[in-house]
Amino acid sequence: MTISTFEDITRNEPEKGLTKGRGKKAGRNNAGSIMVRRRGGGAKRNYRIIDFRREKNGVPAKVAEIEYDPNRSARIALIKYVDGEKRYIVCPDKLKAGDTVLSGSDAEIKVGNTKLLKDIPEGAFIHNIEMKKGQGAVLARSAGASAQILAKEGKYAHVKLPSGEVRLIGLNCSATIGQVGNINHANIDMGKAGKSRWKGRRPKVRGVAMNPIDHPLGGGEGKTAGGRHPASPTGLLAKGFRTRKKKKDSDRFIIKKRTK
Repeated sequence: MTISTFEDITRNEPEKGLTKGRGKKAGRNNAGSIMVRRRGGGAKRNYRIIDFRREKNGVPAKVAEIEYDPNRSARIALIKYVDGEKRYIVCPDKLKAGDTVLSGSDAEIKVGNTKLLKDIPEGAFIHNIEMKKGQGAVLARSAGASAQILAKEGKYAHVKLPSGEVRLIGLNCSATIGQVGNINHANIDMGKAGKSRWKGRRPKVRGVAMNPIDHPLGGGEGKTAGGRHPASPTGLLAKGFRTRKKKKDSDRFIIKKRTK
């Protein structure tokens, strides 16, 4: 088992005014049918309300605390604006308590600052990227994630995403400078089944170990393998079968597809 050191955490309790209850659905829809398998249980969580828009331009904010968020792999930073308002943001790498962050055209090219893509130089590493102006960040938000601006052409920037995909994103969309923190999250090993249960993940049973009525790969005398293409219980092919629509509207924004 490997665990995080939590040495970057400065406070254990969240800001009450920026949290709300988070119900559990255990992978079920409104009819109670299981839509996502292997979900259920887990520790209770409160949702931390994150500011993904950073629309408070020109108002400096001081990083008050660095906190753990059970709802995401990245750390979150509690920032306090000079007018007294507090907000949570996804914490970039190397951002510490006491630092100052700013958003808007007047902000420096500094870790934690948010600017429009047209104001960020080519070659810069960014995260928390919008896909539509005013939508809020949707790309490169998880621990250790970062994208890079390769070029600017017309109304769009060529951005290389963490997957390797190069995509056109409007120059009027915002992004935050730097890389998301908690980089070593990818090296964490659960170590035991119980730790997965704490996170709401139930055990995984192989399809070949089931009965024919429960799974397309089930049944047979003894250990049966081969002859059947791997699939989900509903028959959706696995192991490399493409599920993306062949004529998706957003394909025109993709310059280079993600690396395999």
